[in-house]
Amino acid sequence: MVVKSSTLSVDDAVTVLLRDSAADDYSVSLRKQFPQLRVLCAKDAGSLHRHVAKADVLLAPDFPVEFFDKTRRLRWFQCTNAGVDSILPIRDRMNDLIITNVRGIHGELIADFVIGGMSMLHWDFPRFMREQSRKEWHGRSVAPLAELTLGVVGLGSIGAAIARRGKSAGMTVIGSKRDVTEPIPGVDRVFPPNGLAELLELSDFVVLAVPHVPETERLIGREQLRLMRRTAFLINVARGAVVAESELIEALQAGIIAGALLDVFEREPLSVDSPLWTMPNLIMTPHVAGWSNDYNARVFDIFSDNLRRFLENKPLRNVVDVKRGY
Repeated sequence: MVVKSSTLSVDDAVTVLLRDSAADDYSVSLRKQFPQLRVLCAKDAGSLHRHVAKADVLLAPDFPVEFFDKTRRLRWFQCTNAGVDSILPIRDRMNDLIITNVRGIHGELIADFVIGGMSMLHWDFPRFMREQSRKEWHGRSVAPLAELTLGVVGLGSIGAAIARRGKSAGMTVIGSKRDVTEPIPGVDRVFPPNGLAELLELSDFVVLAVPHVPETERLIGREQLRLMRRTAFLINVARGAVVAESELIEALQAGIIAGALLDVFEREPLSVDSPLWTMPNLIMTPHVAGWSNDYNARVFDIFSDNLRRFLENKPLRNVVDVKRGY
């Protein structure tokens, strides 16, 4: 399908609906590049309700499942995140709806975050900072990261970037993924999903980089945490639902593992009464690990390229396998 503005009425024009914090900026750019399109913005539930039935294309950070039955023309959903877990409740009803994401733009920044976080955990920087606030001088020694083992659970584009950084630091790197037939650069040993227990037992740092799908819901709980070394650290840059949060809290309080770095949580923003806020062996951040300072520009590069492909009836980039959820 090639769309030409000279032959389209307003009702016939391909309609793009933007539901994103950067919708106004995206709208200006789209109208310049694709003047033949109708571009609508949904800044709240009311405007989404009014416009969703008109949309052929939806750009949003998540899929508004409560409005799915109102979609009459929708053919393509471009997610502005890598994770598309918002579609899970309706994935059996999506028929021919195309789902794409922005995988590939997060890996290097999240790898920065993980390597920096590992160093902070390993050196116990929170303790140094507490001692600094009290003007206390206490030295201590640690082993080089190169003598330790990094376990990456999920070796997609993000997990693979983390693995490469770990290997560049001289670490032994192991990981797990669904398909173990092909080696991953920088990974010394790849486990299938049913090898998670062994990975946990061998790792000094366990990094979760899996998608949120039914198979990964509460992937890490009390049983898995007890398999980890008491000196080991857990780092979650996946989704909060991948970890049983209350069981992690118990493990941190009991010293089952040495500590954790969490960028994602079961509920976001994190409740003010969560004990995670004040735990001395925890570093937490507000879901920012993949949020680059040019994030919107990176998203628009993928979306505009895909939109051109869509209008020319060509295969889109980053198509998600709805059955697998990623």
